[in-house]
Amino acid sequence: MKLLVVSDSHGDREVLENLVTTYKDEVSHMFHCGDSELDPNDPVWQHFTVVKGNCDYTSAYPDQQLVVCEDERVFITHGHLYQVRTTLNPLFYSAKEEQASIILFGHTHQLAAEYVDNCLILNPGSIRLPRGKYLIKTYAIIECNEKDYQVQYYDETQRKIPDLVFTFKKDAF
Repeated sequence: MKLLVVSDSHGDREVLENLVTTYKDEVSHMFHCGDSELDPNDPVWQHFTVVKGNCDYTSAYPDQQLVVCEDERVFITHGHLYQVRTTLNPLFYSAKEEQASIILFGHTHQLAAEYVDNCLILNPGSIRLPRGKYLIKTYAIIECNEKDYQVQYYDETQRKIPDLVFTFKKDAF
């Protein structure tokens, strides 16, 4: 199973349309972690699970969602309500209460991927305004199977970023 994850597009609808055109038949699910600044009724959302970011000034988007994709329970939120700039603990514990196996968030504009306590935690970075160590506009694709998660980051032109690929072995239960 493949999951596409993007965040913090801040009004750039074209980049989302390009992702849909490129991946709609190649991924099982597409997620947007907030701060799209698009209308909640925009047709592009037919292809995404989307949540509200701190720059989405409408109550039409949910603050968080739990999506079951095959054997994975995906918890998605923007992150601003969980203090993700200083700690991932509130986010992690909220997602664990939902028995999530994958946690997706944005807000910081900094890509991140780690595996903690049987849970993949991922920030795809920002597709429009990157910050931090990698000043590259990014999104991520997660490939899930019974043994591991493979995370590959891509730039806004849909090219793989060779240094930003990670494999996380799932813990045996």
